Amino acid sequence: MNTQRIYSGFGPVLSPMVRTLLLINGAVYLLQVLTSGQGLIEGRLALWPDQVFHDGALWQLITYMFLHGSLLHLLFNLFTLWMFGSDVERSLGEKRFLGFYLITGICAALFHLFFNAQSTNPVLGASGAIYGVLVAFALLYPEREITLLLFFILPVHLKAKYLAAIFMAISLIAGIQSQITGAAEGVAHLAHLGGGLAGLLLLRGGAVVHAFLFEHRKRRQWRRMGKQKQREKHLTAQRRQVDELLDKINQVGYANLTEEEKSILKKAAERLSNDT
Repeated sequence: MNTQRIYSGFGPVLSPMVRTLLLINGAVYLLQVLTSGQGLIEGRLALWPDQVFHDGALWQLITYMFLHGSLLHLLFNLFTLWMFGSDVERSLGEKRFLGFYLITGICAALFHLFFNAQSTNPVLGASGAIYGVLVAFALLYPEREITLLLFFILPVHLKAKYLAAIFMAISLIAGIQSQITGAAEGVAHLAHLGGGLAGLLLLRGGAVVHAFLFEHRKRRQWRRMGKQKQREKHLTAQRRQVDELLDKINQVGYANLTEEEKSILKKAAERLSNDT
């Protein structure tokens, strides 16, 4: 069976929502450039932890992903969205893809805020949502081979599942390092990680939850069956004991039973009365 490849120089035909997102990101960046001296857009629409927590600027959880810090930042994100987004959109559908893109971007912001609540540095860019799209592509097309140009010269072939795993591992390691050292390098690695994890949960979380619930129900049923067997075993032993006492009554009479034996018969009679 032939393995389909994606080459870094020629991407797939654009799907409608990916095209719309590319245009929106490009238009917003143009607006940023035109108003760069005023800083109005970044000041209110980038993700500022202090504004989110102290001023309730919850809209920044969405708006930040349409802003970019540089032309290179914008082009890299749009290129990645172009390469992987269209196939993901064709698999999920236009509306579901848009929801997926926005939710992964929001989760990326929340993940960053959780670990950087005291940060005074803004976060902007679509990278969190892009990581979600990359993970989705790897889940939907794990064996598809991607050819990248390392240093724009050396071709490197990787399956999608390995490419996504490498990028997620880099984000995890770099994110942990930045938390330990406290160094601000201008890259929100944990936001990338959060977006990728959100993509994983959105596409495979249902299966994981279903498996967990199935296992939980199975174990609960086993415990119920075990208790039922213990109860039946106990009742069988009690019936055997009652039968033995009834045989003894036939032989020596009720008056010759011990007080303990009479108590056993009395409890058995009460239980029989309650059952009926």
